[in-house]
Amino acid sequence: MKVSLARKSLLYDWRRYLAGVLAVAFSGLLVIVQIALLFGLLHTVTAVVDHSTADLWVIEATTQSFDLPRDMPERVEMKLRSEPAVRRVEPLQLSISEWRTPNGRKVSLLLVGVDCSPASLGFPRDLPPAFREALRRPGTVVVDQADLRKLGLEGPQERSAEINGRKMDVVGVATGFRYLGLAIAFVSAATFYEARVDQGSGVMDGVSYYLVGLRPGADVEKIRGKLQSSAESLIRVVSPGEFSALSQSYWLLETGTGAGILFSTLLGLLVGISITSQTLRSAILSSLREYATLRALGIPLTALRAVVLEQSFWIGVVGLAITFVVAGVVFWIAALAQVAIAITWWAVSGTAVLMLAVSLLSGFLALGSLFKSEPAELLR
Repeated sequence: MKVSLARKSLLYDWRRYLAGVLAVAFSGLLVIVQIALLFGLLHTVTAVVDHSTADLWVIEATTQSFDLPRDMPERVEMKLRSEPAVRRVEPLQLSISEWRTPNGRKVSLLLVGVDCSPASLGFPRDLPPAFREALRRPGTVVVDQADLRKLGLEGPQERSAEINGRKMDVVGVATGFRYLGLAIAFVSAATFYEARVDQGSGVMDGVSYYLVGLRPGADVEKIRGKLQSSAESLIRVVSPGEFSALSQSYWLLETGTGAGILFSTLLGLLVGISITSQTLRSAILSSLREYATLRALGIPLTALRAVVLEQSFWIGVVGLAITFVVAGVVFWIAALAQVAIAITWWAVSGTAVLMLAVSLLSGFLALGSLFKSEPAELLR
């Protein structure tokens, strides 16, 4: 009877509770979209790390983020190769360079120099094999789809430009590597060296990162400890996941951009919870006269509490169902617009738990007015 009463009241008087349902839906959508945008933005910083096949990354000890490399001396490579469990060691180079569009406009560019051989550890695993062969030719570059307009490559005939004064041919367009603030481009190690020399930097003094591949069956943690203990103190040996977390933490906590987005996310969360709580509480309070009638008929408060809390629960469930449907549409539109988003299982489940908790808490708060009032007063 309790379940039937709660559901029937929602179905019969759905207009009264519609505002509460929509409040839950709106708040849940606000929370999950903000989280997806925040972590999508952070993942753009580490896309190259996340798409590599290296078992370990060797970075300069004071490096704070992937996009802020500090050169290491080349002698580090020999120390890494001396470990028997190491199968492959290869450098990966980064440089902030200047892209000149076909019409002469200058654009700041994150230039990534990778090994393009079939055994490469740094070449993004999601890029087509044809890009490897194309990048082996001198003066060739792969850019991201989201940067075409920024790089002046909107037209199909516009497939050449300059990097640091060197003419480059665009031989491929990737997706999923849109970077925060800068355009990004992949070149071979040889092309990267030529671009750096043309930039006036002369002979390169060091390497941005070393990528390490281990032999099959090797204990990654054990080998990492051995490499770290035998290497110089100026380097750190980290897993790809640790390097991603380090870079994302830096952008989230140490930069104004990350802090601003985090603040807006928390603010949106608080606003959404406040709106949901007040709207849902008002919807439940509007039914107090009906509950007062049940109290006058001798229905115990515990039974009324169960009905109200079940109503709150179902309002939360229906609101969340709307949230996830609308969120799916929003994320689909964002993908078409090439907006960086990242959806995780914990974000979805956390949003669901949070909004259900807000719904139940609103029901508890509404019950306070009923418990403190006499049925005769509510029936006047």
